[in-house]
Amino acid sequence: MLANNSNGLRMELVTEPWFPEVIQHLRQTFFADEPLNKAVNLCRPGDGHTLLEKHSLSSLRDGISVMAIANSGEIAGVVVNGILHGNEDTGRALDRLAEMDDEKFRKIFTLLYEENLKIDLFEQFSVDSIFEIRILSVDSKFRGQGLAKELMRKSEEVARTNGFQIMKTDATGLFSQRVANSLGFVTRHEIKYEDYLDQDGHPVFRVGAPHDRLKIMYKTLC
Repeated sequence: MLANNSNGLRMELVTEPWFPEVIQHLRQTFFADEPLNKAVNLCRPGDGHTLLEKHSLSSLRDGISVMAIANSGEIAGVVVNGILHGNEDTGRALDRLAEMDDEKFRKIFTLLYEENLKIDLFEQFSVDSIFEIRILSVDSKFRGQGLAKELMRKSEEVARTNGFQIMKTDATGLFSQRVANSLGFVTRHEIKYEDYLDQDGHPVFRVGAPHDRLKIMYKTLC
């Protein structure tokens, strides 16, 4: 256990027995609500998504994700964190996208991977691994209480405990960007969605307001 927060929620590292409940939580929240997922109608609330669940489980297995548990035993929020081991990881992931049949999923992750390959935090800070915040999700019943910020703050504690020097996140929406900024994250690279165009010169994503750009943000821990 990490700690209790001011709202009486219990903060814990996500262990394997919790994986199914975390995935169920994400089906009800992040999978449908995240701005890019919503822009392409990736899935409906409550629906599963094989590739997103595979991506989430792969990150959960790194053992550095954090969840908030209510007194009722339900998951109030979760931050899914993973470990990056160099831009080669991102390059290989981009190559694998070409083999996937899900066009909507491919669109989202092509944007994320391509924009990440335009920078190199590993070289910039001379590190071999980076703590990456990949999914930040809060149940609608618990929003407006500062829980997203608390989950990210606890993630920083985990990162420091495990000796990471750099944290990063691909913040796709205004709210996650504000939370990251309030915790001292700096924008390293950004792109407006209206400027990310297909081969015909049309925006790939039409993202609903107030979300208008992707920000790749980082924080140094040393």
